[in-house]
Amino acid sequence: MAADGTTKSVLVAFGANAGIAVAKFAGYLVTGSSAMLAESVHSLADSTNEVLLMVGKRQALRRPDALHQFGYGRSRYFYSFIVALLVFVLGAVAAIYQGYRKILHPEPLDAPGVAVANLVVAAWLEAFCLRAGLTRT
Repeated sequence: MAADGTTKSVLVAFGANAGIAVAKFAGYLVTGSSAMLAESVHSLADSTNEVLLMVGKRQALRRPDALHQFGYGRSRYFYSFIVALLVFVLGAVAAIYQGYRKILHPEPLDAPGVAVANLVVAAWLEAFCLRAGLTRT
């Protein structure tokens, strides 16, 4: 599979989300915060989304056969749909669960520096990802 602009964008997004997941998981290990653990799982899920997009792209490039005379081009849309479902459903479930849990059992903020460091790392990686996506041709 040739590395066109779409592939490069998805790979950059995968790298950024994986980096953010590592930073958040490190924050969880330092603080023991369940919110950091939930965020690291969320970023890991985002990385999985990029993998699904690459699978869909690879499936779409398959040659036509007897069962699919017009090819597999629609596979790209199917996997994109699955990614959208994962983002919205899993994100909503995690947010509702964490919100409910935090309302019932609030915790004091112990290490704001770790949270700020995670925000800086995430902002830098997301900006890099955005720049790569905007400059692809």
